[in-house]
Amino acid sequence: QVQLVESGGGLVQAGGSLRLSCAASGSIASISVMGWYHQAAGKQRELIATITAKGITNYPDSVKGRFTISRDNAKNTVYLQMNSLKPEDTAVYFCNARVLFTTGSTYVEVWGQGTLVTVSS
Repeated sequence: QVQLVESGGGLVQAGGSLRLSCAASGSIASISVMGWYHQAAGKQRELIATITAKGITNYPDSVKGRFTISRDNAKNTVYLQMNSLKPEDTAVYFCNARVLFTTGSTYVEVWGQGTLVTVSS
């Protein structure tokens, strides 16, 4: 069993910054892609950023230049640095990872429980 635990959410004023963390723990053999998604109230979950084990990143245009994803493979942890936050960034942010369990033979997608980010205007 593998768990992803996010932290770092909270309330921030527009223009401010927050750093989210997500640590994976459990029976992990390896993790391929890790990522962050967000889901605003009444909307679908959307991709924010992904990063491969080799550090290749991907962002949608809405966050390019403002958000930076990084990871520490030794700690099985992924981070999301969010700068120049806007009220429309308000959402629950979910961590995602594709994990190979020590007892498995294929990668499985695992989600965290989410952390709320609120950006006030």
